[in-house]
Amino acid sequence: MKYSSKNTILVGFAFFSICAFWQLYNYAVPLILKYTFSIGDAASGWVMAMDNILALFLLPLFGSLSDRTSTRIGRRMPFILAGTAMSVVLMLFLPFFDRTQNFIGFFIALGLLLIAMGTYRSPAVALMPDVTPKPFRSKANAIINLMGAFGGIAALILYTLLVHADETGRADYGPIFLSVAGLMVLSVLLLFFLVNENKLRQQMPPEPQQDSVSGQKLPSAVRRSLLLILSSVFLWYMGYNAVETSYSKYFAEMLGPDNGAAILMTIAMLGAIVSYIPIGILSTKVGRKPVILAGVCVLTACFSLGSVVTVLEGWVYAGFALIGCAWAAINVNSYPMVVEISKTGDVGKYTGYYYAFSMAAQIITPVISGWLLEHVGYHTLFPYAAIMAGCAFFTMFFVKHGDSRPETPKNVLEHFDMEDAL
Repeated sequence: MKYSSKNTILVGFAFFSICAFWQLYNYAVPLILKYTFSIGDAASGWVMAMDNILALFLLPLFGSLSDRTSTRIGRRMPFILAGTAMSVVLMLFLPFFDRTQNFIGFFIALGLLLIAMGTYRSPAVALMPDVTPKPFRSKANAIINLMGAFGGIAALILYTLLVHADETGRADYGPIFLSVAGLMVLSVLLLFFLVNENKLRQQMPPEPQQDSVSGQKLPSAVRRSLLLILSSVFLWYMGYNAVETSYSKYFAEMLGPDNGAAILMTIAMLGAIVSYIPIGILSTKVGRKPVILAGVCVLTACFSLGSVVTVLEGWVYAGFALIGCAWAAINVNSYPMVVEISKTGDVGKYTGYYYAFSMAAQIITPVISGWLLEHVGYHTLFPYAAIMAGCAFFTMFFVKHGDSRPETPKNVLEHFDMEDAL
């Protein structure tokens, strides 16, 4: 059974494209809503939650549709190509309606854009396991996460270079939307021309016989651990996503309308990227749960510290780098803990549990945190995030199942099985 990290990297261009878009969406759209259309923070929170609400319906639907699709270019590729094309066209309408201050046009274009993005996210997610043997999917997923992080950083760097707000907080977003659209097109073209989906699926080894019965009721202790893990997922997404979706507005209100927020978010993403491999190594030695708990502690401490920051000082850069490291420690290990509890044949169902809790948090938290920003004050953002992350520590602390200490790889490259590509 052979695994190719090269193929995983190429498949990862779909995630690169998707993450570049969502980084721009989370950063620019709240500012447009606030400074162009004077939308309140609570209402803005509802708008920012629309993508997750739509995802609850669109992701299962189009994932299932792609399962039943068969074409000469594959079953996932048609959705990826069509979804990207529709998204690129629709996203270019947003800066136009921003410049003309046409809220109805902006809202309609935004809604259609979110639907277009929802049509191919599940097929893009499914492409990696389609072409990756089961024993190597966790390694492949680590590379996919890196590719997604690179996409987000690319969008933030372009934002820093291309967007310059005036004293009213408004900016010309045309160049940044056009640039990210170009990145998305380039990424998906590389995927299409360099990845033969049908050929790679035909090369996959046959699935082994089920070695356990799916659908069996979990023992009560294991079920309790699963619920605690999922509760932890919900809570730390409540905290982190509140900062992610509102920090651009927070920075503009508290520290001034410049691009410092984009720089800090870029530093956080870089902190996550450089942490993936060391965290993977550490987790194999001490287990997943201790690494998650350490990450939650660091995240809580950084958010608590952020709650008293009113001026930008040098040490804040280190704080955001630590936020990135902490978030990587959590994300590298939390999904594997959920899947570890599942029976053979139930992995998809348990994956659904994981994303249902994370998406639910991302639907709810922009609304709650937005209401607090508007009606209590912007100083509530970091205390709110710190409380949510702190609660996640206690739910995670009582988890008794889902951990694993696999055999330590012989060298660093084996964490990503990169030797076959050298």
